[in-house]
Amino acid sequence: MSSNNHSFFTKSVHAGNGIDRETGAIRRPITMANSYRLPEDASALNWSDPDQLIYTRNTSANQIYLQEKLAALEGGEDCVVLATGVAALAGVFFTFLDRDSHVICSNVSYIAVYRLLNEYYPDKYGVETTLVDTTDLAAVKQALRPNTRLIHIETPGNPTTRISDIAAIAELARSAGALLSVDSTFATPFLQRPLELGADLVIHSLTKYINGHGDAMGGAVIGRRELIDRIKRQAMVNLGGAISPFNAWLIMRGAVTLPLRMKQHSETALQVAGFLESHPAVRFVAYPGLPSHPQHEIAKKQMSLFSGVLSFGLHADTAGHNRFINSLKLIIPAVSIGHDESLIVYVGPDDERNHLYPEEFAAGHLRFSIGLESAEDIIDDLKQALAPFGGDMV
Repeated sequence: MSSNNHSFFTKSVHAGNGIDRETGAIRRPITMANSYRLPEDASALNWSDPDQLIYTRNTSANQIYLQEKLAALEGGEDCVVLATGVAALAGVFFTFLDRDSHVICSNVSYIAVYRLLNEYYPDKYGVETTLVDTTDLAAVKQALRPNTRLIHIETPGNPTTRISDIAAIAELARSAGALLSVDSTFATPFLQRPLELGADLVIHSLTKYINGHGDAMGGAVIGRRELIDRIKRQAMVNLGGAISPFNAWLIMRGAVTLPLRMKQHSETALQVAGFLESHPAVRFVAYPGLPSHPQHEIAKKQMSLFSGVLSFGLHADTAGHNRFINSLKLIIPAVSIGHDESLIVYVGPDDERNHLYPEEFAAGHLRFSIGLESAEDIIDDLKQALAPFGGDMV
């Protein structure tokens, strides 16, 4: 366990960890158990208690350890860990949105968020959703209604890398009596501190950077204890979204190196973004660390570094983008972000949300998650794949 006075690096190593009482091991083991020994008198137990080790659908030992680590890293009172990032998002929406509630959401966000808030919740529960460009504070303010219960933003946004002003939107949410939830997956707690900027809840897909190895899935929500307790009791225990002990252990292991990895991802991404922006075959680059990014100044204000995800487009049609991707030798065409290896995916102009993207994305775009390879090797791979498009940079 680490003190609140310790640095982020120290908390990454020690928070949630401890000496195993049975063996003396200095790293807590995987406890692959569905059930736990009940006390001698179980008559007064709450069988759905998410903080009592009774049944792994309620909580597990490894889940508790991970929750302790993530709450420490994010600076929150409490944390709930769920099976996936989508389970964490759905848990927030299920817990805090009632029939006839209104929610404001970033208009370009993770596809599951778009589905849940723009389709399923309106159709099934009568929840009203307003999709807005949350980088536009006037648009957010105008969208507020008397029944607005939640503002949900994604910053940096997926895949646009748009940066929303967390502190300013937090003030708008408070004035309306609404909660502000921030999906900070792209940034992680190391690069961005939404709770310190006034957010009520922070959401992470643990599958991505916090795990960092591309081998486990999980999601987390961090915030005030009273809010997290509601999510635990409603959306975890009674919807069955608990994480497996093995995945919790894997993510606990991955989180130890989070600050080291995020520095490497961010530094390499800035070099790669600069290379791409200078290449004549590249139509646009969206990366918050570039001065050309429309929210670069806000990103500098609320982020310490700019993470490892960028988006770009070529002066090419769909077939050309596909030729480029299939010419890459080091960079892997695959979904997800935050892995140790670099991943790239092409989203074409027929995407159903194309009308919501910024104008430069409309002709299709490439989302590029920079891995832990050297910047030189990544750029060399890009150079050879871009060579057939002209203007090869040497």
